[in-house]
Amino acid sequence: MDQREEQEFAEYFTARRDAVRRTAYLLCGDWHRADDLTQTAFVALHRRWRKIRDRGALDAYVRRSVLRAMIDETRRPWRRERHVDAVPEQATTATDVGESVATRSALVGGLAKVPPRQRAVLVLRFLEGLDVASTAEALKCSEGTVKSQTARGLATLREVLGDSVDDLRSTS
Repeated sequence: MDQREEQEFAEYFTARRDAVRRTAYLLCGDWHRADDLTQTAFVALHRRWRKIRDRGALDAYVRRSVLRAMIDETRRPWRRERHVDAVPEQATTATDVGESVATRSALVGGLAKVPPRQRAVLVLRFLEGLDVASTAEALKCSEGTVKSQTARGLATLREVLGDSVDDLRSTS
């Protein structure tokens, strides 16, 4: 890459790394794994930087790379070890601390128990705000698959959270 391309990549990386890391965390529930997934996605992007013509599609490319890396990692045998809960981020105000930590912990804990493909659909649809078509494109599947995985993922999340669902609804 020439100097101008390196500068463009560095600017994109600086602008988007935190958002990509948050998405990766929501997918896997572990900040250390999220860092690994983020790094994998940006390394893949860097390798293909010259070949990407539509700079408006960079977010979609990185998102797809994170999703693929997460799904690949869950298939590896050494990733079947016991999950350790991550420390939740701090809330912005003192009055929100209890509710924010409880909600975030319940949601992240629940998402961790949802199968990877369903978790990916839920994160993209409800936390990233993508519509069905964009989610299908990111996951390289049909819109019907996205809809069925959304329904199954929500059912699994409700089952896992149990009574916590009512608590989450009352705090929102």
